[in-house]
Amino acid sequence: MSRSERLFKLLQVLRRHRRPVSGITLAGEVGVSIRTLYRDIATLQAQGAGIEGEPGIGYVMKPGFMLPPMMFGAEELDALVLGIRLVVQRGDATLAQGALLALSKINAVLPAELRHELEGSGLLVGAGEQTLQHEVTPALLRQAIRYERKLLITYLDPAGVQTQRTVWPFALVYFDKVRVLMTWCELRQGFRHFRSDRISQAEILDQRYPRHKQALLREWRKTEHVVGQSLLPETDSISG
Repeated sequence: MSRSERLFKLLQVLRRHRRPVSGITLAGEVGVSIRTLYRDIATLQAQGAGIEGEPGIGYVMKPGFMLPPMMFGAEELDALVLGIRLVVQRGDATLAQGALLALSKINAVLPAELRHELEGSGLLVGAGEQTLQHEVTPALLRQAIRYERKLLITYLDPAGVQTQRTVWPFALVYFDKVRVLMTWCELRQGFRHFRSDRISQAEILDQRYPRHKQALLREWRKTEHVVGQSLLPETDSISG
């Protein structure tokens, strides 16, 4: 096992443990001596990895950390480049900026030969259909989802009827032309999908909704008999 592969494996092992784990246990899982483990942890910490702990106490990975040098296979690099270029081409401005920043961070820590492969990728994204105009920025909808806040929306349904709803947003689905907000609707007491281009106003409320978004997503999948990532019905038929 090369040193870079060993460091990457150590990171993967640390990610699996939510509580501090002893150096002896880590060394056994990675397949190195305890001395090598201490040296590798010091190397990762020096490169920005958020590893907390010390010998005799244990180690744990903090959420959110700077990526150390790592190895990617050819298909993994292609997937990264294509996915990020899709977000830049089809996402809103805030999301596109985040995708480019993520790519630059990955590029900065790749070994030279992989950086050359990343920068020279021949996978491009063609022009797609124009996304419909939105009165409410998707960044606001994503913020409500991220912080699990109730959302007060004004919605115009396909029949032209305008209603106000208090909803619990738990996912935002991106199609070629439209985005669909997945929610639990307090008015209907059930799951409802709202095309974001038909939301004329939206206000994030102070109250957190009473359930976690992951639980809502799992229940929605069970209710709709969806396995894995969902494919919603044709968006023209989706309303509140």
